[in-house]
Amino acid sequence: AYVVKEPILAAIGAGIPIHEAQGHMIVDIGGGTTDVAVISLGGIVSSTSVKCAGDRIDQAIADYIKKTFNLAIGDKTAEDIKVKIGSAVPMDEELSIVIKGRDFIQGLPRSVQISTNEIVKAIDKELREMVKAIKDVLQETPPELSSDIIDNGIMMTGGSSQLRNLPELVFRRTGVKAILADDALYCVAKGTGIALEHLDTYKKTIIAKR
Repeated sequence: AYVVKEPILAAIGAGIPIHEAQGHMIVDIGGGTTDVAVISLGGIVSSTSVKCAGDRIDQAIADYIKKTFNLAIGDKTAEDIKVKIGSAVPMDEELSIVIKGRDFIQGLPRSVQISTNEIVKAIDKELREMVKAIKDVLQETPPELSSDIIDNGIMMTGGSSQLRNLPELVFRRTGVKAILADDALYCVAKGTGIALEHLDTYKKTIIAKR
């Protein structure tokens, strides 16, 4: 069987010159997994994947609202909260939103107001797990590539990397600057398109035998 190396596709889509003799770090945060990889000379030097990403963040928000307000909300509402007011670090000027759900005790519809810094608290555990994955890969990276990563920064892709201030959190916890890719949500799709157009160049890079 063959497997496609998604972090490499994400890197191609983010415009990283993956064949260069330089180290580049990519963090691809989707719904189900966070994939972290250091890429150099077209190959993955060190990598990890954790099952903690967008879906787990949504779940943590729903759990927090259940615990704090006795209010049941659906997945769509949890995601809405994340997108509209969520942040990876506390904000001085908080955003707020009124959410509607079902009261756990009475079973009747009810609405509550919630603001950014409550969400920051609610998702702290999940973000720690994602940052730990980044740190683990940085610690396994050869020293000469580490210096490249300090120069180039950490490239963040995937829909859930768009959480407000997530690059800032990564910078605070690792000391390495993090950059959100253009069109972060579509980097894997864009990378796939580019790789298919130039299959001879990328075939050995993106496909691995299992």
